[in-house]
Amino acid sequence: MRVLVCPDKFAGTISAVEAATAFAEGWRAAQPADDVVLRPLSDGGPGFVAVLAAALPGAKLITVPTTDPLGRPVEGRVLLDGETAYVESAEACGLHLLAPEERDPKVATSFGLGTLLLAAVESGATTVVVGLGGSATNDGGAGLLAALGAAPLDAAGYALPYGGAALAACASLGGHPRLRDATLVAATDVDSPLLGLHGATAVFGPQKGATREDVFLLDAALERFAQVLAALPTAPAGLAELPGAGAAGGLGAALLALGGRVESGIGLVRRLCGLDAELDEAGLVVTGEGSFDEQSLRGKVVAGVANAARDRGVPCVVVAGRVAAGRREAASIGVTEAHSLVEHFQSVEEALSRPADGLRELGQRLARQWSR
Repeated sequence: MRVLVCPDKFAGTISAVEAATAFAEGWRAAQPADDVVLRPLSDGGPGFVAVLAAALPGAKLITVPTTDPLGRPVEGRVLLDGETAYVESAEACGLHLLAPEERDPKVATSFGLGTLLLAAVESGATTVVVGLGGSATNDGGAGLLAALGAAPLDAAGYALPYGGAALAACASLGGHPRLRDATLVAATDVDSPLLGLHGATAVFGPQKGATREDVFLLDAALERFAQVLAALPTAPAGLAELPGAGAAGGLGAALLALGGRVESGIGLVRRLCGLDAELDEAGLVVTGEGSFDEQSLRGKVVAGVANAARDRGVPCVVVAGRVAAGRREAASIGVTEAHSLVEHFQSVEEALSRPADGLRELGQRLARQWSR
């Protein structure tokens, strides 16, 4: 039997590559004659670079010293594949880089992502693809622009402090972004606009530490900053309303203002991983993520994989940390059955602390159930 294993990350516990490997080890232990193919996936969020590094064997990984959302030193990576570079916002401004008590989008900055962009351009890339997702920031890419040499300024011409709150006083940008005419691509499946009830702050701000009062303050600050971004000669009309502008705390808006375009993260990864060809040959598809819930049904990795499997008449099994989506809703996107680590261990704590063990054990169990 040919089994295609193509999960997303299990957020906060295990990467997509590690999840796929663990499940495949379990399956092969039970059914060594089966052909188990691994294609770990990402929609642009955490794990984007690692997934593409596994899918592009000729690409070169470069480690770059950069900074986290609070300006502390961290290491990020640039993946170079010919003249195209891939970077990941979460490696420099990811929510996972902060302890829960440190989360504050009023001061968190995307400066570190700008450092990764500069490194990609200086390495000779003419196209830079930026995976967006999992960010701790809500600064509309202001920090990124500062790293590129176009710091946000107040009306007196002084550079603003980092973070989303300070943008309420933004009047202009002090300089031109140093991109050497590189083309920018924002890889994301978040279609939120920048502002309003469905925008970056209202939808994602609370999980980054924003209070109700912070949400109003930050949204107003982004509205002011959007006017500054819209004045860039490369900014498209109606910037703040464009789908994807609200991705990663407004980083999508900054990339669009710099002349970039938005591309589906899962679509891009699916193409580069050769997923469609593997789906055509599969007898069973196994995908998964940390939490299979209502959000999973709307454009995330699991939904994309399940829809593609359904279109080919191939059964699709979901393995997840927890399963909160109903059976009928799951079936509507092509999911045949779903299994959770919480249910497997009968413990949330064990599911969080032993995800690889659980996936190996589920792999063995499902192999005995599904293999011909």
